[in-house]
Amino acid sequence: MKEESFFYPYRKIIISASLLTLVLLIGVIGYSLLENINLLDALYMTVITVATVGYREVVPLTDAGKIFTIFLIITSFGIFAYAISSITQFIVEGEFNQFFKNRKKVDEIAKLHNHVIICGFGRNGRQAAQVLKHHQQRFVVVEKDNQITDNITHKYKHLVLNGDATNDDVLIKAGIKKAKALITTLPNDADNLFIVLSAKHLNPNIYIISRASEENSDTKLKIAGANKVIMPDKVGGAHMGTLVLKPDTVELIEMISSQGLNNVSLEEILFNDLDSSLHHKTLKELELRHKCGANIIGFKTPDGQYIINPNPDTPIIPNSKIFVLGTKEQIKKLKQILSEKT
Repeated sequence: MKEESFFYPYRKIIISASLLTLVLLIGVIGYSLLENINLLDALYMTVITVATVGYREVVPLTDAGKIFTIFLIITSFGIFAYAISSITQFIVEGEFNQFFKNRKKVDEIAKLHNHVIICGFGRNGRQAAQVLKHHQQRFVVVEKDNQITDNITHKYKHLVLNGDATNDDVLIKAGIKKAKALITTLPNDADNLFIVLSAKHLNPNIYIISRASEENSDTKLKIAGANKVIMPDKVGGAHMGTLVLKPDTVELIEMISSQGLNNVSLEEILFNDLDSSLHHKTLKELELRHKCGANIIGFKTPDGQYIINPNPDTPIIPNSKIFVLGTKEQIKKLKQILSEKT
């Protein structure tokens, strides 16, 4: 299905203005040629004829001029009435303000960089938005159901696009080329697959998380370019089983990893986030526990292996990642330390 352009809702007033301009041009040219009058007089004659106000002519009309006037009145009467009606409706019904609100929204999204795009604002989309909002991460919501978007009340509600996320134009409007991640939560796996393919084509470096409903869809989505595929039903069932066996442990992990504990943060530190003077040093040499109080609880090797409670002698090498747990104050101090030259 072809997606509506930004100006599609205003097509009536655009068409009206175009037709009215065309009628004025025809009238000006016609009177100028037939009555041999200047452009201002020709415009005056055209306006009083189209508006049917009944003022006198600037010059006595020739037979050709009279015939042209009859033709102009017949053809322009409906166009003029339609144009006035459209313009009045545009202003009275609030479409004028809505036009500039939409224009402002597009401009704000165009300024975003390293933001997240959420495709679909159902149950999963709302939960993702809640976590992102808690961590002060800017995001754009793409949802084609107007009733859903009209009820959005989060702090970034002005960054919501009504449109079909399977369309490339909508993704581009959402800033796909400058986004760092995309979350697609549509209930239809085929739609999610289409979005993944489009997103990877438009931004090969974007990190994509996709929802899947069918058992065999996760493999296809990963082949298409999804970095992670989440199956809510499968994850929910496994989560329930784990809660029976280790309820407190699971709850603690949830509170740390999402938004339960306001003063605790689990942070990822990339190799490139470190000052060059810290590259290739060991975890022990960073002395994070002594300097800021935060704890290194995990390490990801360049080949994707995760190490829990890594050895202090583990070197920090390119494409590796450190996982640090601490309070917000400790994490803030940690970032200051890692960005300083030693």
